[in-house]
Amino acid sequence: MKIGTTIRAHRLQKGLSQGDIEKKTGLLRCYLSRVENGHTVPSLDTLSKIALALDLPIAQFFAEDSLGAVNTQHLSDEELRFLTQIRRYSTNLNESDRKLLLAMVKKFASTAVR
Repeated sequence: MKIGTTIRAHRLQKGLSQGDIEKKTGLLRCYLSRVENGHTVPSLDTLSKIALALDLPIAQFFAEDSLGAVNTQHLSDEELRFLTQIRRYSTNLNESDRKLLLAMVKKFASTAVR
């Protein structure tokens, strides 16, 4: 279980920066970075503050599949932000539009220069 990775994923999913969490919790940004990168394990009291800042129940950090089927462990912050935005906006699309969007993404990916 990677608490830090889960915290980062939820923070990015909500479009918040570490600075935003710092303001809401009083925890230093450098400490939050250490937690998110797995260098420090937060106490339950600290985890409770973070959960409150993210507007989540603390149990969400211990859920087996807290962010859906996507394994966010190997994604960069930029990739995670992108997927989060796609997820957020795709909820407003009908099935036909989702298929069109997926076809467009596949086309872009097939022609992308690596």
